[in-house]
Amino acid sequence: MSLLQAKQEATSALLDGVSIADGASWITALRQDALARVRSMGLPSRRDEYWKYTRPETLTQQEVPAAAAFNHGEAPVFDEVDRLKVVFVDGVFDAAASDDLSGEAMRIERLADVAEADIHWAKDLYGALEAKGQSPVERPLAAFNTALASDGVVIRVTGQVARPVSLIYKHVDSASDAVLHHVIKVEEGGALTLLENGPAAARFNEVLEVDIADGAAFHHVRAQGRDHERRAATHMFARLGAESTFKSFTLTVNGVLTRNECVIELTGDDAVAHVAGACVGDGDFHHDDTVFVTHDAVNCESRQVYKKVLRNGATGVFQGKILVKPDAQKTDGYQISQSLLLDDDSQFLAKPELEIYADDVACSHGSTTGAIDEDMLFYLRARGVPAPIATDLLTLAFLAEAVDEIEDEGLAGIILARLEGWLERRRG
Repeated sequence: MSLLQAKQEATSALLDGVSIADGASWITALRQDALARVRSMGLPSRRDEYWKYTRPETLTQQEVPAAAAFNHGEAPVFDEVDRLKVVFVDGVFDAAASDDLSGEAMRIERLADVAEADIHWAKDLYGALEAKGQSPVERPLAAFNTALASDGVVIRVTGQVARPVSLIYKHVDSASDAVLHHVIKVEEGGALTLLENGPAAARFNEVLEVDIADGAAFHHVRAQGRDHERRAATHMFARLGAESTFKSFTLTVNGVLTRNECVIELTGDDAVAHVAGACVGDGDFHHDDTVFVTHDAVNCESRQVYKKVLRNGATGVFQGKILVKPDAQKTDGYQISQSLLLDDDSQFLAKPELEIYADDVACSHGSTTGAIDEDMLFYLRARGVPAPIATDLLTLAFLAEAVDEIEDEGLAGIILARLEGWLERRRG
């Protein structure tokens, strides 16, 4: 059986059992288009170029692998932050646990409500960035999300939003299969900080589409939930206008399988896009960051900073690309992916790429894998620091470059505290 035939059969087996949610004619048409994209592309397989390091079967099979909800006894991350809370339980909006969805300089709506409206601004954006992000690399799980997501948030920002919007994902059902799609439009001169945290479901498929107009700013900090057995495939698509800013950071601890995809397009001159991540994995842990940044304007800056700490057989993956188009002169592109392996059983698989068609650019990429610096460890131990604590201090120092990408110092401090707590618990 050929690869194409096998993919088509697997795709049909999954899609024949699903149906598009009811909605207005415009969103029904967009969902049908997305479903057609999935059928055309087929579900991902290990023989696809950008899936060769990660097994996608448990993300696409009909039966959801069970994942027990994990009560770690800690207060939820970002609890001390003054924020507007939007809560989803196993992918279902929880109105009682959420705040009133109103705020100055923005309008927040549920996708479920928007989908019923005959006329809405989201019809020009829902699925649009996802569809464009399918080239040159196909992302069928994102198209699957656009077709089948029945809920999420739709946010239009018209000014400087003072309080962050916090999306909180709770996991209760061990067989839950959540599909959420969020659409955010930041108008010219506007600014928004979006927080995300929680395990979401036994299996989670998320798409976040962000359109950032000229002179606007979008900041994003995400802490993926600590349930040991959860699986997640997330996709973030961002389009940047002139002199706009996009900054995103993701912290991942635990989870048997996580794949975070980020597709960024800089379309306006002098735009800035930073995307970063830190993950710490122990044992049955597979974490995949796949990033594609396209420079299509003059004098833009992009940074990709990813750090992974792995032990007891954990696996980390990084696939990152910077594409500089012919007219994107004076591009400044930076990419670094590094792993710290705390034993001989763990592995880090990296595929950094540059594709440059302009001649006046400054682009660099690098990837390293190594163990704890023995000289630094000896230095700390010689001054009375016990070996486990010294190892944790060096681990935090290693992760610092990624955490430093968070612009808000208070949020950065919260992330560092969570990392310290995770390391302390593993120290026993």
